[in-house]
Amino acid sequence: MSSSRWGVDLAPLRVSSGYRRLYASGFITNIGNQAAYVTVAYQMKQLTNSAIAVGSIGLVELIPLIVFGLYGGVIADHFNRRNIVVSSEFGLMCCSIILLINASLAHPSSLALYVVMALASMGDGIQRPSLDALNQELVPHELQREASTLGMFRWTFGAIVGPAIGGFLAVTIGCRFVYILDVITFGLSLALLISVRVTLRTPSEGRPSFASLRDGLTYAVRRRDLLGTYLVDLAAMMLAYPMFMLPFVADRFAQHYALAVLYAAMPLGALLASVTSKWTSRVFKYGRAVAIAAALWGLGIALFGWTTSLWIAAAGLLFAGAADSVSAIFRSTMWNQSIPPDVRGRMAGIEMLSYSIGPRVGQFRSGAMTAALGLRTALVAGGVACTGVCAVLPAALPALWTFDVRTDSNVALVASLRAQEA
Repeated sequence: MSSSRWGVDLAPLRVSSGYRRLYASGFITNIGNQAAYVTVAYQMKQLTNSAIAVGSIGLVELIPLIVFGLYGGVIADHFNRRNIVVSSEFGLMCCSIILLINASLAHPSSLALYVVMALASMGDGIQRPSLDALNQELVPHELQREASTLGMFRWTFGAIVGPAIGGFLAVTIGCRFVYILDVITFGLSLALLISVRVTLRTPSEGRPSFASLRDGLTYAVRRRDLLGTYLVDLAAMMLAYPMFMLPFVADRFAQHYALAVLYAAMPLGALLASVTSKWTSRVFKYGRAVAIAAALWGLGIALFGWTTSLWIAAAGLLFAGAADSVSAIFRSTMWNQSIPPDVRGRMAGIEMLSYSIGPRVGQFRSGAMTAALGLRTALVAGGVACTGVCAVLPAALPALWTFDVRTDSNVALVASLRAQEA
């Protein structure tokens, strides 16, 4: 490992050809997905000019994500995870094709946007647990932190480039061109996913059932350190997720490029944190790092909502993005190093709910609070509340605060199981 604090450790990509293909697939499709996601919000704003209508996109995604996210976790532990990922990727591509058809109509339907986003949420719910579990399966145990950092770099790069491309094309050429790009990236991603080869593993005993799901939920509740990471992330996203309100915040500033600056600021902060993250190798109390970073995220969002200066608002988002990146790196590493492979899929389903439901509920919360109390109050109150909750949760769940990767028995167990598999 390089002694420099700059850069991202590429060791997981060097040692695993399967992970290289999986990573490249996610890298490509993430750009298209990010571009399409902001375009859906932009298109809904153009069709309705309503903050509640835009925020409600997250609401219609909520139930499908809960139901199919949990089910996706169960089937990930019972069937071939790669096949699940490939099949759901094809389904998600079909959703983008429908968005393209709708945008090509003389009068696009806002209802169609809601329906497609609900269907895409179903596909994401089925796919994500298997996808996350494959990361554990394809990367050696001792390189999980490096893989988590690579994953954060991939997401933040896409979150910068994708919205920039999507926003530019949607405004200057039209939304349908963004959806064309999304379909193309899905096609490339599918080709890479099909080429991934995984070692056949022994699936969990029995058939996918509610009892299997219940066993997974029982494991999550019993592991109070894991439960703490889920609750911290859920609170941070529900109370302080700002992305769908950015078009309305941008209207407060005179600069015509305000929206582009705001969209780029948070992922840029996350990108900077990920490429300077080698210091994280000296941190061993992962739960403590997760809680502190999430509390700092809330403060960054509060600053963003409070200020009347575009550049201070961007600085708040930059700081929040960096804090969220640090929290995500430690969360993902903690999950992959301490959760046994036979239950990893079900835990990934629960994890997906914590980091996916939160933003969607947060969208609706911020939209409703903006309509009732005003945009500034909604953002500042959410950020401050996030910091307060993240400060209290470690006291209620001390196992989160005391988790130490060097001494944790679950980490030792997973390391032993992975060594036996190898």
